[in-house]
Amino acid sequence: MARLKEIVIDCDIPSRVARFWAEALDGYDVMPYDDDELARLAALGLTPETDPTVMVEGPGTRLCFHLRPGERPARNRLHLDIATPDRAREVERLLSLGASFVREADGYTVLNDPEGNNFCVVSE
Repeated sequence: MARLKEIVIDCDIPSRVARFWAEALDGYDVMPYDDDELARLAALGLTPETDPTVMVEGPGTRLCFHLRPGERPARNRLHLDIATPDRAREVERLLSLGASFVREADGYTVLNDPEGNNFCVVSE
């Protein structure tokens, strides 16, 4: 069985939206960048201000503010990530409940719920 890992919000400037919600919600903060993450971003020509994925943690579910690359004609502004120790098994279970397969990626699988809303099953 999976557990809710994070809520993913598609936005144009993730750092700006993440800072807003970190200030708006009691006990939430933008996750700090350590030296390794700053170096990884710099190698990509990015900074914390231009990071395409900014995480906010607090007492509840983690929030992920994400700029999805490429064109976004049918923008999926919000989706859930659920975590499980056995991703393949959980994907099969969810497919049997009526989910449909979208694509496989490194560490996660994108599915649609019965009404076509995206969600991700991530390896825990």
